[in-house]
Amino acid sequence: MAAKRTTMRKIREILRLRLEADLSIRQISNSTKVSVGKVQGLLAKAEALGLGWPLPEGLDDTQLAARFYPAADTQASGRFAQPDWSAVHQELKRKGVTLQLLWEEYCQRFPNRCYSYSQYTERYRQWRPKQKRSMRQIHRAGEKCFVDYCGPTLPIIDPTTGEIRQAAIFVGVLGASSYTFAEATWSQSLADWLGSHSRMFAFFGGCPELVIPDNLKSGVSRACRYDPEINPSYQQLAAHYQVAVLPARPYKPQDKAKAEVGVQVVERWILARLRRLSFFSLGELNQAIRSLLVELNEKPFKQLPGNRRQAFEQLDRPALRPLPRQPYQYTEIKPVKAGCNYHVQFKDHHYSVPHPYVGETLELHASDTQIRLYFRNRQIACHPRKRHPGYTTLAEHMPQRHQQHQAWTPQRLQGWAKDIGPETLAWISRELERREHPEQAYKVCLGLLSLSREFSPTRLEATCGVANQAGLRQYRQLRSILTSNRDQLPKQLAPHLNLPQDHENVRGPNDFH
Repeated sequence: MAAKRTTMRKIREILRLRLEADLSIRQISNSTKVSVGKVQGLLAKAEALGLGWPLPEGLDDTQLAARFYPAADTQASGRFAQPDWSAVHQELKRKGVTLQLLWEEYCQRFPNRCYSYSQYTERYRQWRPKQKRSMRQIHRAGEKCFVDYCGPTLPIIDPTTGEIRQAAIFVGVLGASSYTFAEATWSQSLADWLGSHSRMFAFFGGCPELVIPDNLKSGVSRACRYDPEINPSYQQLAAHYQVAVLPARPYKPQDKAKAEVGVQVVERWILARLRRLSFFSLGELNQAIRSLLVELNEKPFKQLPGNRRQAFEQLDRPALRPLPRQPYQYTEIKPVKAGCNYHVQFKDHHYSVPHPYVGETLELHASDTQIRLYFRNRQIACHPRKRHPGYTTLAEHMPQRHQQHQAWTPQRLQGWAKDIGPETLAWISRELERREHPEQAYKVCLGLLSLSREFSPTRLEATCGVANQAGLRQYRQLRSILTSNRDQLPKQLAPHLNLPQDHENVRGPNDFH
């Protein structure tokens, strides 16, 4: 009855202060300690009911409560109505929901049998520690997702060789609803770690605000209590899904209690039930896990009403952020240094970068189809990814002199030689043909071209004639002919290099003992 009199007394006081004393809503709120919104609602309700001041004689508190709260329990009783504390606990997980708001709704439902606010909060605090340890933390809907790997692994048998390979079990748990995701991967490597995150978000149908991982090396490059260093690829995934990564503190399992409990539940209700079965592929194992996962998420709570799926539909699903249009594509990120040949190496293949970045440390992003290179977070090069050893070079990355060198082709060299004369064309063609790759002859051919800056075309043609006749192939031999003016000697005076083999001064192997 005390609660009833207090509630109805405040309604009467609010009406008096407004209709008789003509105070503002803010002044009434300060005087009665009732929120501004609540005061506005009561005054609007009184106006709709046609109530003025003073109130009609004979209108007692029960009748007044029936007018303001027609659907409420207006029965006068000395016993307080007990709130459903498990429902209160679940409602507190929703964004913006507070104990003050829930108490006001409770008072509207039981205006004659409600606890005061201090009694309400005190009884809730007494109820909460009596529940399971995992309920002590209050997780907001759509706020946190806890991820970890199970300790045990499951064996997969190769059907052709009989070799047994162990599969790791990834687990993700949403904080508010405990809705659980699990899958098997071949390892706990970075690629599998990020791929499991992407598939987990697709399973949830949305993204939480925070992902809480353990200090696994795939996710955290350097563990630290206060400032952990996140792996660059993990950061890229977080940016793609617009989530924040907040690693648990080292050796602090209470930071990821949901993950610890989720892993334990998966080990007991999924892995233990699969322990006697044999699997021959990763897909076969994941199919079995998915079927048991449905059963796990629909298993009733012991202390709370409903199950994980129902709690997920009511709490987490509406609060999750939408998924991006495309799923995350795994990108390997590593630092590389541009060598003096303005190329960087990745998986036995070399990719060019603009030559001013020689000696700089760059960041290489390797996806399935592309190689992208960044300097201070700015992209400076992009190449199609190649799976074989070799070089991929863009002309615009070369210095000017290298671009000019690359512009030469066998046809261009032969066209230049043809303009000088047939002997020059014959010498150039022979050099290009005798090498396994024409590019191997470019250097000596360009050396001959450089001689045209010092000597006339006529002398070059004559020099190539001498070289063709004597079988000379080296650049220094051509230059020696020009500097010694051997190309200007009359042909009948030119020295003959073919000596007779039957001369008396020529000896053979039998003449030496």
